[in-house]
Amino acid sequence: MLNKKYRFHSRGGVRYVYQKGKTIRAAKMSLVFTKNTRGFTRMAVVVSKKVLKSAVGRNKIRRRMYEALRLNLDNIPKGVDYVFVVYSSDVMTMPFGEVEKMIDRLVEESRVCYNG
Repeated sequence: MLNKKYRFHSRGGVRYVYQKGKTIRAAKMSLVFTKNTRGFTRMAVVVSKKVLKSAVGRNKIRRRMYEALRLNLDNIPKGVDYVFVVYSSDVMTMPFGEVEKMIDRLVEESRVCYNG
């Protein structure tokens, strides 16, 4: 599980990212991101009930995403808030390596948006 320091602690922070951030879409999820002044990265994973009715399934998706983020924390830029919005239940059954690749691709595109 991702360290508590790197997660959002209230809905206000997530709402701020939704309002002020930029969005990048992929096949099964999207990434909303914005810079922060905290000096470290915060992340959230959002899985709607429209994606999967079962709370057990939604939590499984969330845990897989947080684990992939934890393992790739060194490759993620510091000082940015990320909200990953999952809109396909396929993320629950797809191989873990593909989940990691999808996250890496989205983060890399966000890096290009800020630097380019």
